[in-house]
Amino acid sequence: MKDSKSDPKQNAIVTSAWQAFATYGFRKTSMDDIARGAGMSRPALYQHYRNKEDIFRSLVQHHYDEARVSVRDALQMDGSVIEVLTNALQKQSEGAAELLMSPHGMELLDVGSTTAPDIVEAGEAALQVLYAEWLERQVARGSAKLPGEAGVVAAMLTTALKGIKAHAPDVASYTARVQLLGALAGAGLSVR
Repeated sequence: MKDSKSDPKQNAIVTSAWQAFATYGFRKTSMDDIARGAGMSRPALYQHYRNKEDIFRSLVQHHYDEARVSVRDALQMDGSVIEVLTNALQKQSEGAAELLMSPHGMELLDVGSTTAPDIVEAGEAALQVLYAEWLERQVARGSAKLPGEAGVVAAMLTTALKGIKAHAPDVASYTARVQLLGALAGAGLSVR
């Protein structure tokens, strides 16, 4: 992944690509659209990326890198199982929710699965590890009781979150459903 935070050109490309994909969808977005939005020529854009698939893979990697840090930090916060879990689930999709809830969200989810399946698989696995380790810590503290192995419960949480992404009609519904998932799962895991 090219570091968009330290390179202003990379940041401009990433920002432009997010906007173009949300506005036009993946198939209808051109390298010209991304270059124009980034304030550069198409030949200059090709100095950074081979094609829009390469840009999209970079965006998916960036999403998982950010989600991993956000979830890790959220799971280290103090609070009840419900509060911490709900916050972590919300942080996992922060920034991508608006893109995925755009009129082209389903297309972008599909493109992610076909253009960057290795990145998606590794990113989901890393998130599941974070949730499983947190669940194990909660059990050790006596704050939670698991109905199965921590890794299986963690996989269920991330899979449920992907299902919400695929079926929520808008950002507000998505946010409400993520909060409900956190509340339901957290209540089910909490020791009373």
